[in-house]
Amino acid sequence: MARLNFLEETRFEKLPVRVYKNEDIASKKVAQKIADLIRSKTKAGEKTVLGLATGATPVQVYEELIRMHKEENLSFESVITFNLDEYYPMQPDASQSYVRFMDENLFNHIDIRRENIHIPDGTLEKEDITDYCLNYEKKITEAGGLDLQLLGIGRTGHIGFNEPGSAPNSGTRLVTLDDLTRRDASRDFGGKENVPTKAITMGIGTIFKAHEIILMAWSKKKAPIIKKAVEGEISGEVPATYLQLTDNVEFVLDRAAASELTRFDTPWLVKDCKWTDEQIKKAIIWLSNKIQKPILKLTDEDYNSHGMAELATEKGPAYNINIKVFNQLQHSITGWPGGKPDADDSQRPERAIPATKRSLIFSPHPDDDVISMGGTFIRLVEQGHDVHVAYQTSGNTAVWDTDVLRYVEFAIDFDKSLGKNTSELEETYEEMRTFLEKKQPNQVDIEKIQQVKAFIRKSEAIAGARYAGLEDKNIHFMALPFYEKGKYVKNPDTEKDVELTMELLQQIKPHQVFAAGDFADPHGTHIICFEILKEAMQRLQKTEEWTKDCWLWMYRGAWQEFPTHEIEMAVPLSPNEVKRKRHAIFQHQSQKDSPVFPGDDEREFWVRAEERNRETAVDYHNLGLANYEAMEAFVRWKFDGKKKK
Repeated sequence: MARLNFLEETRFEKLPVRVYKNEDIASKKVAQKIADLIRSKTKAGEKTVLGLATGATPVQVYEELIRMHKEENLSFESVITFNLDEYYPMQPDASQSYVRFMDENLFNHIDIRRENIHIPDGTLEKEDITDYCLNYEKKITEAGGLDLQLLGIGRTGHIGFNEPGSAPNSGTRLVTLDDLTRRDASRDFGGKENVPTKAITMGIGTIFKAHEIILMAWSKKKAPIIKKAVEGEISGEVPATYLQLTDNVEFVLDRAAASELTRFDTPWLVKDCKWTDEQIKKAIIWLSNKIQKPILKLTDEDYNSHGMAELATEKGPAYNINIKVFNQLQHSITGWPGGKPDADDSQRPERAIPATKRSLIFSPHPDDDVISMGGTFIRLVEQGHDVHVAYQTSGNTAVWDTDVLRYVEFAIDFDKSLGKNTSELEETYEEMRTFLEKKQPNQVDIEKIQQVKAFIRKSEAIAGARYAGLEDKNIHFMALPFYEKGKYVKNPDTEKDVELTMELLQQIKPHQVFAAGDFADPHGTHIICFEILKEAMQRLQKTEEWTKDCWLWMYRGAWQEFPTHEIEMAVPLSPNEVKRKRHAIFQHQSQKDSPVFPGDDEREFWVRAEERNRETAVDYHNLGLANYEAMEAFVRWKFDGKKKK
């Protein structure tokens, strides 16, 4: 019976999918499968032939294999490896090369024989590539074929570097990279313009020949393309859909990457649901959007026609359910993000008491505060709350090199106008200019340049906070060490960052904390900053009484927005408030027009913020609520590890 229920639940999925709670667990399961394969074949006196992938996805798998080698005597002496791909052209010692990646993340830490390692050669002459690729295929065949092929998936749906348009029978070859693939790689190369336009990759036909294929994907960022690959029609526009044609594949996902699959996103379409308040709210909003009817106009017939008959029967009639969800949404709307004094707060997202709150806004980069919650920031100040803002990192990596020279030139000219000796400053300027003229893509700046870039971001942050109405004494620059250390070491220790965060929290003792919950940030800075804050708060909760009355609100905006069903506080903005928020963002001139790291969204940050805020307001209006110009959205984090109250 359980088997039948599972088959019904997964009926939209066209290939096997295994979902784990998180990336850590999933990676260990995959590593264990590889280890079991190696041990089994070694015991039989056979070689193990592995197809390996690069990028962030398999890193923890490789870490676990290294651990098993060192602690459990897992030997790789009888293992032969073939990597999927390599950029072209690419020197093997370049920081972005897959040769270097594999050495640093696996090969240098295990007992594999160097002659058994095969990675496409990015140094070939173009006329030699065709013969090289044929020989690569021949070597795989001579080794007995791939026993197991590891895959990641790009947001274009590519596997290896088989971009949209690749043929299902394609072999190893030189390919042209999709623009989105290059944008995703831009941070590693110091800008998209430095990312190679081509790569050598195993073909889809080559991958198909593997005895077993495991495609791994982690994070919400991969959820849309996973849904297409697993539930979509087979198409050359999404090369990963070709995996539906083989019987020897399994997708291994964390919950975030699987979140848009039907059984997780709209489970009422495939199984009987446990109708919690949260599930009901999500389902009603989904139904309202799907048939484009306001919530209060939904009928029992609408429920029955869209897989929700069980809900109508169990919790209905429909109109009662509609009223409940409508009221939940209506109660999330407030013009008083710090709580409305002398008001009944039983149906409001924030408490009325204390009437004047200490509010602390944490901003990972120096502009996240005004981009993501600039309207709420201004309103909190105007409503008389004791507002503080803490800029967690310097943000100095996101400043153009030309701005550094421009600002130092200004300083030299200004000092000269005051009759000061500028020889030392001019000497520093020449040192900077010489470095920048020879600077390689993604090369870490010398300390003086890093300092100037940090000063630029700091001056802009002060201007933005002042524009929001903040006094200088309430502006805090934390300069968390992890951000600077991360330029030189992998996964820097964050203990000092936690301690600095605890000190600031103890100093202010806030009633409200606002933090970035925008974990789609391609820098990874947002999630690290949030984890540091969470750890600091959890430690303080053991000893500090004030923490019991401190609420943590997450904001988004720079990179994504909360789904409507998750929003717990929606702060409406008038046309004038939207304009004021825009001007606060404009104070960050180094990020305007063309930021250094725009991600895959080419719009300026102020445009993204305005359009996302407007879309949130439109979403509420389409559900039948008031028609506001824009809305900033928030979700409350509870320290049992869950969002929601």
